Amino acid sequence: MKRALIAASIACLTAMGLSFELIGAPSAEKGAAAKKEVTAEKAVSSAQRQSRGAYLAQAGNCMGCHTAQGGRLYAGGRSLSTPFGTFVTPNITPDKATGIGHWTEQDFWKALHEGKSRDGRPLYPSFPYTEYTKITREDSDAIFAHLQTLAPVAQHNPPSKINFPYNFQPLLSLWRAIYFKPGVYQPDTAKSHEWNRGAYLVQGLGHCNACHAQRNPLGAVGDDTLGGGQIMGSNWYAPSLTSSQEAGSAGWPIEEITQLLTTGISPQSATSGPMADVVRQSLQHLSKEDALAMANYLKSLPETSPRVRAAAPVVTGQVKNWFQRGAKLYEKHCQDCHGDSGQGAPGIYPPLAGNRGVTMTPPVNAVRSVLNGGYPPSTAGNPRPYGMPPFAQVLRDDEVAQVLSYIRNAWGNHASLVTTDQVDRSREGSH
Repeated sequence: MKRALIAASIACLTAMGLSFELIGAPSAEKGAAAKKEVTAEKAVSSAQRQSRGAYLAQAGNCMGCHTAQGGRLYAGGRSLSTPFGTFVTPNITPDKATGIGHWTEQDFWKALHEGKSRDGRPLYPSFPYTEYTKITREDSDAIFAHLQTLAPVAQHNPPSKINFPYNFQPLLSLWRAIYFKPGVYQPDTAKSHEWNRGAYLVQGLGHCNACHAQRNPLGAVGDDTLGGGQIMGSNWYAPSLTSSQEAGSAGWPIEEITQLLTTGISPQSATSGPMADVVRQSLQHLSKEDALAMANYLKSLPETSPRVRAAAPVVTGQVKNWFQRGAKLYEKHCQDCHGDSGQGAPGIYPPLAGNRGVTMTPPVNAVRSVLNGGYPPSTAGNPRPYGMPPFAQVLRDDEVAQVLSYIRNAWGNHASLVTTDQVDRSREGSH
């Protein structure tokens, strides 16, 4: 009797144009449609995360270290020479035998955040996890998702050659206990969202301090954040980003800082050497918002004194003779481009008068530019940069020292003399 009443009720409702479904039991058609919708949403979400990961990997210049010269992208094999040994970067393509194909998101996060490999082994800080630890888990997972989309490259790289006693693992653990503290970037609530984004990019993902800071004898960065330092294993000096006598930008317009970061040139400066590579491979691809955020953060850094001040020499008869020789060399090799008063040509050849890159101490960057040539990066905003040819085969060491000593003390410049020994060491230094 009850079944008959229920059936009659359903028939009545159906006749009135109403549908009747048991709660929690959707029709097969609706279930299939809902499943397809969820799958589509997941696919879109996954694609978005991979796209974001590709952007973040480029912003962090992962390719710069994990690609050997002339090698396959992200397959590792690049040698990083340091006083502690030669470190060889690993393959981070998703190859299961030689790359990170067996890694999980958690494994990758552990490497960035804790500085530990998949097997729990502590990593050497040649991998800048001391800065990468500030990266958020969300960004770490996005980068990993991108790396997993790369074509696997089967490439066995040689092992790193770490000098004794630095190859003693307990010593590395002690170093980490003293100098490394994991921690995601914590926003400063007193600052704007833009400032915090810039700080996150500079301090964490961009790992600027890995180069632009002085290291102690054990390879650790002290409290002199972004205060400039010799790039480990390279005969280049990464200038202070907080000193107006080096590369500090507190007095620059925001637009010019952004221009330098994304094109490699500005009315006041041009990048060369390792920084030109960073601009070409990484910074030029920043979004407009991120480039502005970095510029705002860099501009806000408090002014500091340079680590080493450039002292102009006492002009004795010997020094005067040194300058006179340098002036003749300048007139012969440099004046046509840089001008008789070091004024340069706007947008083409940088001025040498008042140029911080010329007067910095140590003078290693100026020496390297004369020897190897000065080439800003080719970027979307500056696709055909003007460059300076190398003079390594044209000038002797003493001649390079003479012309640079003259430039560093002409037209209002004041800086220390360049010695023949400094030029000789730069010829032998890596790029």
